Amino acid sequence: MNLRKAFLILSVFAAIAAWIGMGTIPPAEAQESAPTGTAKPSPTPPPDEDDEVVRIETEAVNVLFTAQDRNRRLLTGLKQDDIQIFENGQRQEIVAFSRQVDLPLSLAILIDTSASQERTLPEEKAAAISFLESVVRPDKDEVSVISFTGESTLEQGMTSNLVRLRRAIERVQFIAPSGYIGGGVVTNGGSVPGTPPISGDNQMISGSTAIWDAIYVTSSDVLGPAPEKTRRAIVLLSDGVNTSGIKKLEDAVRAAQKAEAVIYSIGIGDRFVHGVDEGVLNKISERTGGRAFFPRDERELRQAFKQIQEEMRSQYLVSYEPTNPTKDGSYRTIEIRVVNPAFEKDKVKLTYRQGYFAKTAPSSGQKK
Repeated sequence: MNLRKAFLILSVFAAIAAWIGMGTIPPAEAQESAPTGTAKPSPTPPPDEDDEVVRIETEAVNVLFTAQDRNRRLLTGLKQDDIQIFENGQRQEIVAFSRQVDLPLSLAILIDTSASQERTLPEEKAAAISFLESVVRPDKDEVSVISFTGESTLEQGMTSNLVRLRRAIERVQFIAPSGYIGGGVVTNGGSVPGTPPISGDNQMISGSTAIWDAIYVTSSDVLGPAPEKTRRAIVLLSDGVNTSGIKKLEDAVRAAQKAEAVIYSIGIGDRFVHGVDEGVLNKISERTGGRAFFPRDERELRQAFKQIQEEMRSQYLVSYEPTNPTKDGSYRTIEIRVVNPAFEKDKVKLTYRQGYFAKTAPSSGQKK
């Protein structure tokens, strides 16, 4: 009888040893044999599909684009075979293609508060608030508000709190420089009877417009640190007339491209269209993959915001791994071509950023 018990005990231990060796201990038995508070062994899980997606997005160049027919209607039925993508004139192999309707949004509202906006600023603010209330999803999106004249002011950092965003836009206001008598006129070099003496530098800053400085600092300091997997965009409300600042249009474009930020320009000035530089606003929007709008009244202003909302929710994402893997920080052009004859016949227009800056190789001593 004792021998039989000993034999049974040895058999049990042999079975447990075999299970441990195979890494397949049944859950119930493993729980019984493991002391309380110790980690329970589990088999190594297979690679997760999301890990592969993250790896591809890290290695690849991602390009968002919109497609419109000849009547400016958004197209939502494009497929990967309908397009080809080129970098510096060389065709690239597409590794991922999808329609993006749910990507988180990192958005900066950039509001010109110089003298040219004095009469239209109330309508701009009301339309911007309405836009945010219809676009922002508190659980996904984040927005910042920046006002600018000759210098930029961060009214509200990145947040998804609509109450804070509404208050930030509401407190944006036109502050007349000393000597300002309306209609963009400053008398006697900025001094009128009854006004206190002013600093020449302060007068120059408050009475000027530094658009490119504002875009540069917004791209670098506000949108640059935004999370990786977000759609970055700037909504610029301005007449496009840059009168001061140290940055040039090229600097602003370069900063936006480095931040992968699309710029949507709403060209608006005194009485909406007075003095608006349409050419320069078209240029900075097209080169970053956005569009420029030139509303003539409040109704068209709200329509412009509506179209921006539709475009941001109706984009495609195409990814490719560059045939030139050199991490030299160089600027590389991007071209997407429509190759489907039906779409070519319908004169489909694609809007996307025209280039990007390659990553730079880590210097000695830096972690890769």
